[in-house]
Parts: sequence; C-alpha cells; structure tokens
Amino acid sequence: MISIEQYLEENKERILNELFGLIRIPSISSISLHKPDMYRAAEYWKELMLKAGADKAEVFETAGNPVAYGEKIIDPSKPTVLIYGHMDVMPVEPLNLWKTPPFEPEIRDGKIFARGADDDKGQSFMHAKAFEYMVQNNCLPCNVKFMIEGEEEIGSPNLGKWCEENKEMLKADVILVSDTGMIAPDVPSITTGLRGLAYWQVEVTGPNRDLHSGIFGGAVANPINVLAKLIARMTDDEGRITIPGFYDDVAEVSATERELLGRAPFNVDNYKDALDIEELDGESGYSTNERTGIRPTFDVCGIWGGYMGEGAKTIIPSKAFAKISSRLVPNQNHEKIADLFKAHFESVAPKSVKVEVTSLHGGQAYVCPIDLPAYKAAEKAYIDTFGKQPVPVRSGGSIPIISTFEQVLGIKSVLMGFGLESDAIHSPNENYPLEQFFNGIKTIPKFYRYFAELS
Repeated sequence: MISIEQYLEENKERILNELFGLIRIPSISSISLHKPDMYRAAEYWKELMLKAGADKAEVFETAGNPVAYGEKIIDPSKPTVLIYGHMDVMPVEPLNLWKTPPFEPEIRDGKIFARGADDDKGQSFMHAKAFEYMVQNNCLPCNVKFMIEGEEEIGSPNLGKWCEENKEMLKADVILVSDTGMIAPDVPSITTGLRGLAYWQVEVTGPNRDLHSGIFGGAVANPINVLAKLIARMTDDEGRITIPGFYDDVAEVSATERELLGRAPFNVDNYKDALDIEELDGESGYSTNERTGIRPTFDVCGIWGGYMGEGAKTIIPSKAFAKISSRLVPNQNHEKIADLFKAHFESVAPKSVKVEVTSLHGGQAYVCPIDLPAYKAAEKAYIDTFGKQPVPVRSGGSIPIISTFEQVLGIKSVLMGFGLESDAIHSPNENYPLEQFFNGIKTIPKFYRYFAELS
C-alpha cells in the first residue's frame, strides 16, 4: 500500500483535470436555463463514483434537479458513512468583477479560481478522491454511500422527499459533509452548529404605471421610498429585529459555552482590514463571532425598482422589490418565522401601497454534539494532518438539508470543512487553495480509520 501523500503526488495532474471537468459545467440551480447542466453534472458524478470504485452508481430523478447516488458495501456488519455534497453552484454575477471566466478554472497564486472551486465542487470532490485512494489501496474500513444533490443553493426543496422515499437505501451510521470551513490554514476547526434560514421576496406596488415624478411627485407614494422605510423598521438602533415574536424560541447560549466559543482565534483589526471597512455593526451585547454564530439576523440580499439605465429618467416607479433573508438559531422554526415576517411586514405597510411577501425557501438550524464517535474521529483526523486539536465552532451559514437529514433519516451529520473565509464563496473570484484541497483528501481517509475503530 502506498501512502496518501505518494498517491496524490503521482496523480495530482489527473485529479485536478477531473475536478476542472466538473467545475466547467455551469450547474446554476437557481436559473432554469441551466437545467440540462444539472443533468450533465449528475452524470459526471456518476462516472466519478464508478471510476473511483463504487459498486454501483445511478442518477435519480426528483421533482426538481437530479441526485447522483453511489455506494460500496464491503461488509454489511461494518459501519456505513454517507457522504453528502452538492453539485449546484451560485449565479456568477456581477461578471465584470471576475478576473477570469467563472467556469474556466485557473490556478493562480496556489489557488483554484472558479465558481464552485470551494462551494461545493472542490470540497465534495475531495471525498471522491479519498474514496478512490482507499479502494485502490484496499484500506477502506467502512461501507460508503454518496448522495450528491443539485438544489442545495436553492434550499434543497426536493431532497427531503427523496430521502423519505429512499430511507432504506440511505441507511448509514453518520453523514459526512465538507461544505464548511476552517478558521485559518493553520487553525483547524470543526463546525458544530449551522444557522437555519428563512428567505422571502417582497413586492411593493404603488400606482398602476410609472408616473412622471414632476407631475405626480409629492402626491403619490413612491414604492421604493416606502420599501426602504419598511425595511428600516425591521431592526432597531441596538441591532435587534423588531418583528413581534421573532425571539420567542431563540435558544440562549450559556455563559460557559460563550466562553468556549470566545477561545477561537480572532483578530478584529485583521477582520476589518480583509473587508476594507472601518467599523463593524450588529446586535449590541455580542461579539463578532457570536453575532455570526449564535444569534439570528435580518438582511436585505437584493433590492430593485424604477429606472436603472444610463442617464436620467424622472419617474415614480409602479413597483419595488427586495429579497430578504434571516439566519436562524436552534429552536427557531423557519416556517413560523416566515409567517411572522409576512404578517408583520404586510400589516405595517401604509395603505398608499400594496405589499405582497412570498416565502422562497428555508431550513432549520443544526447542532452536532462533540461527544459523538464520528466527531471524535474527525477530531483525531484533523490532529494527524494539521498537528493541532481542531476548534469547535458555530457557523453563521446554513445548510438547510442537514437538519432535514436528522428529522427524516435519523442520522447525525459531522461537518468536516476545509474552506477558508478568503475563498470568496458566492462572490466573484471564488477560489480554493490547493493546499486546503489536498489536505482535505489526506484527512478524510484518517476519519474513516478512526470512525471504524470508535464505532
């Protein structure tokens, strides 16, 4: 048996070329024109799994985008690890901010630059190559199943039902996920919590057509002005959300856990410098890491209306729109929060406009206990690769399907991420350091070994 380091050295060029083939597929789930690309990506994953050593692999239909599934059962009496990842990616706009085409991967400064380089094609691909290594070197200690979906970036609206319909096929002892990050390249961390999500689109309608702002200005409500005022009312000067009932179910974190979370390395000046901002903002009484990990939020993700072309056009627009999200914490139900916001936002709107709130998608928060055998296995694996004990962290991000897995399949998930804050996921110039990519492939087989020992 050769070492994982030797295996990667001998196969580095092939591995990267295979990853680049996956990245080149513009599998943007939120844009219907890319539906064929979702199938191309699923078929690509099917072939990846078979070539890596899966006994079988198949592309399954859902009511939305497909799921690529594969498995290798070495012994039914041994533990089973279910790998979850997603093949879909975020839209690439604004295109003019990309230094290179987003679906043509390029290596610069030791990093892969492309949409999906990290989230989640690069990170999920690590599992395919770690699996390939273990199969080829006859050192796979567990049964392995892969579930790669095509709708994570739009809230996984159809995967829960698919899991319900395929419970027997998906039976496993743990779900292993790489769709999160580390604190720094030299500070390994394991994500123990994810925030939930509620996401809406708001439409404000004023007059039945665009109006001349000179003739009608001052007499007719401007939907953009009204929308801006309504949004401003959703938070107060202390950074707290004003929606009635919003905090009723928030799980307060103990002083002891807050102290443990505070041990994570964090330099506020470096944080501000990296974002090119002078001051931070957020809910009073909480640190930056607490604001992004254990507290709920309210954010406008997009806002538009009126004339946005070149030059001037003096109008009162007929409509204004916004996309709004709330990150939620344990015990907050995303459906309840969605209803609370809709009822409140529509009720406080003036009668001079009509307001319609549409819930787009959402998901529950998730917490992973640090005494799970799978967590302990991940901890040992990181120590072997990075020489340091990983820090448990609560992520500010959301992977809505993770809580669904627990509800539907009854399986806990362990989040072994290798991404970095600087990877610019969801943004122009998304990237993934080669060192993180290959360290991930080195670490994953160690997880399997320790998990088999601890299970």
